[in-house]
Amino acid sequence: MYDVILFDLDGTLTDPKPGITKSVQYALEKMGIVENDLEKLTIFIGPPLIASFKEYYHMNDDEAKQALVYYRERFSQVGLYENAVYEGIKELLEKLQSQGKTLFVATSKPTIFSIKILEHFGLIHFFKAVIGSELDGTRVEKSDVIQFVLSQVDQSAAQKIIMVGDRKFDIVGAQENGIDVVGVSYGYGSCDELILAKPNHIVNTVPELEQLLCI
Repeated sequence: MYDVILFDLDGTLTDPKPGITKSVQYALEKMGIVENDLEKLTIFIGPPLIASFKEYYHMNDDEAKQALVYYRERFSQVGLYENAVYEGIKELLEKLQSQGKTLFVATSKPTIFSIKILEHFGLIHFFKAVIGSELDGTRVEKSDVIQFVLSQVDQSAAQKIIMVGDRKFDIVGAQENGIDVVGVSYGYGSCDELILAKPNHIVNTVPELEQLLCI
């Protein structure tokens, strides 16, 4: 049974689709790129944004960094609140806390934005710490985020630690740090993406996640 649980934020605890896609759309427009289909921008949910701007819109390093600046113009004021907690998540966190589990948030989203989101939705008190990336571009890879969280955990309990996330980045990051991981298919990673990444567990709903994590 798992005593320490690391949760991804976007696509795992909350559905950030409107805020992220509209902020990416805003950034692209400022860069001279018109993208009217927000559905195409859901690929930005999860991985580091600079890498996504480079991969999906063929930007160079400087262009991607500028696009990130534009993204944050909108996201920091509006986008982070265009978000919703998945049904059943608050009840799951309450149950895990009542059972004495130690909970962390481990996300590639900047820590400052992650804390604001969790405070806004009344979830912050469930977590021992919220660990994300830094605004200066450091600690953006999920493996680095997880490594930092684990530095605050007694390593003798390594077999009782699990990461929960919806993308392959969460799974690979956990695997690189030697901990178990569960992929949730209700987020933004496809079933094929999760299966190929080979997590220890895959669940399709929040109730299934509760069944796995709770005593």
